[in-house]
Amino acid sequence: MVVEEAVSVQAPGGPRLDARLSLPASPAGGLVICHPHPLYGGDMDNPVVIRAAEVAQAVGLATLRFNFRGVGASEGSHAGGVGEGDDARAALATLAERLPAGRPLALGGYSFGAWVAARVAMLEAGGLHALCLIAPPLAMLDFGFARPVAHTLLVAGSRDTYCSAEALRALAARLPGAETVVVDGAEHFFFGKLFPLGAALEAWARRWTATS
Repeated sequence: MVVEEAVSVQAPGGPRLDARLSLPASPAGGLVICHPHPLYGGDMDNPVVIRAAEVAQAVGLATLRFNFRGVGASEGSHAGGVGEGDDARAALATLAERLPAGRPLALGGYSFGAWVAARVAMLEAGGLHALCLIAPPLAMLDFGFARPVAHTLLVAGSRDTYCSAEALRALAARLPGAETVVVDGAEHFFFGKLFPLGAALEAWARRWTATS
């Protein structure tokens, strides 16, 4: 059983964030995971976030999941996505400090968290080894800013009303090298489809850790 440690993430000039860190003795790399929209009940204990962490931990990665500002025990209040980007960057810095030198670092996000992750990746692409966007809400939020990151995975369900397979593939076409996975029968929340989602995430994690 993987043990997670309660830690704090300090956003520069901002709030202190509640987080959970899993750090194996010799991690293959690290993954930070961003949760869904705070104003609609999203937090780091979301089943999709938990599943992503479990899969990453099973392949030997260190993981850091955290609550955005104003969620759970995290200080502050919702900041429209801008402050949440600062939160994600602080989480990446916190995990990077705990990893052995030279280990690759990846960023993932689910729904609103995918939008935040994509915005952070646009600024931090040089320091990121991989990116995973789970069910990016392309029907609701603009992803026109998205830029290529090595080892990018875009995954959504075939019944996702916020992220159609066509829109997902159109986004992938603007990100050279990005891989697209459509989980058959899954909707936005992946009810009953966490296992095939996990399989896609595991394959992605194994690919980029094998090349590091």
